[in-house]
Amino acid sequence: MDVIFHPDYLLHRHRGAHPERPERLNAVLERLELEDLAGNISIPEPATEDVLMSVHSKDYVISMGEYGAGYIDGGDTYLGENTYDIALLAAGGARLSSDLAKKGKASMALLRPPGHHAGAYYGGGFCYFNNIAIAAAFSEMKKVAILDFDGHHGNGTSDIFYSSNDVLFISTHHYGIYPGTGDSIAIGENEGEGYNVNIPFRTGVGDSSIEYAWNELIEPLLQQYTPQMILVSLGTDGHYADGMTGLSLSSRAYLDMAKRTIDLSDKLCKGRTAFFLEGGYHLGSLEEIIAGIIAYTEGRGVKLEWTDEHDNRCLGREAVDRTKHCIDDHWNLS
Repeated sequence: MDVIFHPDYLLHRHRGAHPERPERLNAVLERLELEDLAGNISIPEPATEDVLMSVHSKDYVISMGEYGAGYIDGGDTYLGENTYDIALLAAGGARLSSDLAKKGKASMALLRPPGHHAGAYYGGGFCYFNNIAIAAAFSEMKKVAILDFDGHHGNGTSDIFYSSNDVLFISTHHYGIYPGTGDSIAIGENEGEGYNVNIPFRTGVGDSSIEYAWNELIEPLLQQYTPQMILVSLGTDGHYADGMTGLSLSSRAYLDMAKRTIDLSDKLCKGRTAFFLEGGYHLGSLEEIIAGIIAYTEGRGVKLEWTDEHDNRCLGREAVDRTKHCIDDHWNLS
């Protein structure tokens, strides 16, 4: 598995003590070195404004370039003097990941800043441009699946593809926290109706519920949709050790999701898959999950420390069943 990384990703900083910080990538890179998994690092070129405008409005792209320094969303997302240029590098990393996927080469894009909260004409939630949406736009595929496993709803990605059946968007997230979107009744509109799938979990949901969601909903949907490429918004902030959401997933659950994604990609779309770093702020769980995913593609494993199971009663069953009901007219899920 190729690793997409640019040293300048480490230069991006928000103001004050902020969870989305360079130390996240430093921890991951150190773990990859320790596990002898850092041998295939590709350094991207910055994206052009035309690339950004494949998913963002021209006015938004221009306004971000001219914004200067300041907050863009009321206090969480700071645009510094070098943020715009680094965001171009992140978008460039997304495009490179898409290019690799087209060749059947899986990749782990260690991008900063992240992207899934950025919509066509807005940013926020630590995001400026939507990396994974850009990768989908440049995939040259008629059917792309985007799986969003971040603890927060990927509202930007959802909005961008809400009226399209070219992308099947599936999000598992803690509902009721930022950004406040992602109810199961939000299933898309027009040609996209039924292709926007939200599984809104409540506090405490963890491993057994994610397994249920995969068995009852996610895998059957992917099997029926038969995507030509699978892209993953990988946010590990649904981990019980993270604290940024109220979910209680373990590192093993995240690895299981990634393994199933990779295996399905091999089966359905000739290995065309890419993972894009979104959230994840507890360094220990973040680094072992990413290292574990990369190691799996090389036929080996890593030692996991953060493996406690806090949900063995399938607390999210009702949420999964409700989502199935909401999209039942569009898919065979019985």
